[in-house]
Amino acid sequence: MSNYLISVIVPCYNQAKYLDEALQSVLNQSFTDWECIIVNDGSTDTTEVVSNEWIKKDSRFKYIFQDNRGLSSARNLGVKKAESEFILPLDADDKIGENYLELAYQAFQENKEIKVVYCEAKKFGDSVELWKLPEFSLDNLSRTNVIFCSALFRKIDWETVGGFDVNMIHGWEDWEFWISLLKNGGLVKKIESVQFYYRVKEVSMLKAMDAQKTKETEEYLSVKHTDFFVKQLGSFNALLRETERVKKNYDEKLKSEKFVINMFLKKFFGFTIFKSNK
Repeated sequence: MSNYLISVIVPCYNQAKYLDEALQSVLNQSFTDWECIIVNDGSTDTTEVVSNEWIKKDSRFKYIFQDNRGLSSARNLGVKKAESEFILPLDADDKIGENYLELAYQAFQENKEIKVVYCEAKKFGDSVELWKLPEFSLDNLSRTNVIFCSALFRKIDWETVGGFDVNMIHGWEDWEFWISLLKNGGLVKKIESVQFYYRVKEVSMLKAMDAQKTKETEEYLSVKHTDFFVKQLGSFNALLRETERVKKNYDEKLKSEKFVINMFLKKFFGFTIFKSNK
């Protein structure tokens, strides 16, 4: 039986220069029943050296190495090895507030219907400001990612949806995971205090996404979760009415479900997935 209630998963790929700050923020937690699993995703810097120093400092820190397979794969490996009921991903260049784990665990205990707990966030590094994300709703989630990667969830829910999708190689893997986790129900709780700190850097994975990578990722996400995106627009009849307002003189084509889905994707994402029915 595990002695830990929360497992913090820290994937690291050539981020050794930031790793100390991330791990110190875990060590500073007011909640003490945690383990922290550092997953070295094939780094060529001093990630292993830094990690070993923390293992010596506190036995709750653990270390795993894998050949470079990407962020989703590294997170999945860490969660797989986790001994706790609750999981918190934490990127190696970010930090958490000292009360985050305590407040999140308390929220889960107060309402068993909760699937995800997150918090207010602040940017630091090249930009220092509150991170103002849209409030969570499934409708907002269908338009953009409204929950950052460092939110808490149950390991069993991660298992149910198949973990983080390793096909999301260009980014947005957390957005896809939240859709998978929440599209069929479950509550989300936001802690009304800043407990997550997101490092802004001149170069990052999301900033490196060019137009082609963005298009490919949007298409993959929309095809995988077409049921979710269509549902958020309402019933199929409501989808038809919305399409009719956007496009005229398509009486016959509007009878095609594929055409309706194309129009929805075009309206909200700027691309289609089905060939025209000419």
